[in-house]
Amino acid sequence: MTKPLRTGRTTGSCASAAAMAGVRFLLTGERPETVDVPLPPGGVLAVPIERFELEDGGVRVTVVKDGGDDPDVTHGHDIQAVVRLEPGEAAPPIVVLDGGRGVGRVTLPGLPVAVGEPAINPEPRRQIEMAVRLAAGGFAGRILVTVEVPEGETIARATMNPRLGIVGGISILGTQGIVKPYSHDSWKATIEEGLSVARALGLDRAVFTTGRRSERFYLDNFPETPETALIQAADFFAFSMRAAARHGFSEVVWAVFFGKLVKQAQGLEYTHARTHPVDFNLLAKRCLEAGMDPARVPEVRGANTAVQALGSLEGDPARDNLLKLLIREAAGHAEWYAGRHCTVSYTVFDFDGRALGD
Repeated sequence: MTKPLRTGRTTGSCASAAAMAGVRFLLTGERPETVDVPLPPGGVLAVPIERFELEDGGVRVTVVKDGGDDPDVTHGHDIQAVVRLEPGEAAPPIVVLDGGRGVGRVTLPGLPVAVGEPAINPEPRRQIEMAVRLAAGGFAGRILVTVEVPEGETIARATMNPRLGIVGGISILGTQGIVKPYSHDSWKATIEEGLSVARALGLDRAVFTTGRRSERFYLDNFPETPETALIQAADFFAFSMRAAARHGFSEVVWAVFFGKLVKQAQGLEYTHARTHPVDFNLLAKRCLEAGMDPARVPEVRGANTAVQALGSLEGDPARDNLLKLLIREAAGHAEWYAGRHCTVSYTVFDFDGRALGD
């Protein structure tokens, strides 16, 4: 029998645990060996605490990142939170979250975190704040939390952060709080199984999403959609379309963010950011075809992300033309991969869940 793969914890969960333990220490003097961290989808995760160190009227708490059987570059490294309390009248307490040593700063637009802010993504930010408030009990005032990763600047060199304009360290990530180890083969098997169940239930329309966030946004916009129709296809563009055709689906919808739309419009079979980047020269050409002022084309060619390139078209009629053009091209590639057995449509979202094109 194959041994089950071991799950791990995200950097967001590690930072949440460190912050939570720090608040408990400052309020009670307790040094817990583990804390139960709230997870974004619900439930808790027990996270061991490595050490406590007093620091300038506060405390530095360290958690060691464990990536399970799918470790990334942060596996085995210290994730820390420096916590200080400022008693006051605010109840529930105000949580002031920042990034310190080894946590990157965003310097370019196009990411879900604003320029100048620490690279702590929205979901782990909410997770840290929730964990801190749970630990605070009836405390009133401000709770100052600074997340640090001592080796973060070195670790970041092995990530996409420098290319994305995140300088000085890593990003604090994790939409679920738990790292689930998936090989390509097992993820593909999951896609196949989802499609098989949907067909067995009599569905002939599959909705492919690139992850939990795009899935949630799609359901927010189309709440009547059966959950069994939703398949998290991740970066497996061509494979998913071929699988949909094999299972006899007549219609496929893709729920994607703009960056994935651009890559699918390029015809990429697999769309992971590390190995299959956006072709900004091709995107600039498509912007021209959509009616963009040629004088602004260098903005697109020099963009950091596809979203930044789209932002340069804000208020320009060419923006809607570009979306329609890219959707048409992406749908053409998708239908070709499916052997013309499926019709394909798209819903494209921004980072806040607003539909850009349909």
